[in-house]
Amino acid sequence: MVGAAALDTGTRCRYKISVHSRVDFGYPWFVIYGHLLVAVPALLFTLVAWRRKWHKLLIASLSALALWSLVSFLIIRFGIDMNGRMPLPTAAFLASGSGTVLDMGAGSGRSSLMVLEARRGTTVVALDTFSASYVQHFGGSGSSEQIIEQGRRRILSNLRAAGVEQRVTIQPGDMRQLPFEPATFDAVVSSYAIDHLDPAGVVKALFEASRVLKPHGEFLLVVLSNDYWMKFAWGPIAFHSRLRGAGRWMELLHGAGFKTTEHGAKPATLYFLSRKL
Repeated sequence: MVGAAALDTGTRCRYKISVHSRVDFGYPWFVIYGHLLVAVPALLFTLVAWRRKWHKLLIASLSALALWSLVSFLIIRFGIDMNGRMPLPTAAFLASGSGTVLDMGAGSGRSSLMVLEARRGTTVVALDTFSASYVQHFGGSGSSEQIIEQGRRRILSNLRAAGVEQRVTIQPGDMRQLPFEPATFDAVVSSYAIDHLDPAGVVKALFEASRVLKPHGEFLLVVLSNDYWMKFAWGPIAFHSRLRGAGRWMELLHGAGFKTTEHGAKPATLYFLSRKL
């Protein structure tokens, strides 16, 4: 068990949030629906151009723009589904079904919920800085203390809506300098978080994950991938600037003391299941 000094166990039941509330991971509307701002005008102009018999090249260009934006919306909304529940990418992660798991960069609780629903015998420590990067992705305002409180409420609201809030503890902290003793956790998960760091920060976070894991503990890393889905939907304005390939991620994991036992891909995503050496 994680020590009380390191974790804020009082967050489990502090807030009175309806059990019927909807899970909402808080990604901005323009990230999910932004392509429709292009698709609708493009479709309207295409219809006008076709009815008025404008130049065929212009009609073809408008049609291509409308088609691209509609398909990109479908990829983001239903293929990647950032505001939807995230399935566990591999059945091999914590196959025993139990253990204490650290979620590094928990955000609004999406990856914590993924573990808690897929592995009913686990407890999760959801860690996030609740700082400028958090506000950039999920919103928030006020002092640092108020932003931390808002972040806790957001995570707890989602986990309570799923009925798993009793198995989670929320801990403010930096994944590059984790506030835990060595060999504390059975497993660590990080989804779309470590890849937001600069190169030095990535290395620090991976070494910290290794440090807090028990011997032979498991690490599930999920990151964005600059695959054809991402390139088609976002092209040169991809919303993430540090997209590494699978080979580079495995090199970094090995350097931090991990052996990767499984890796794979899904739209705009790479995942790596590793074990501490």
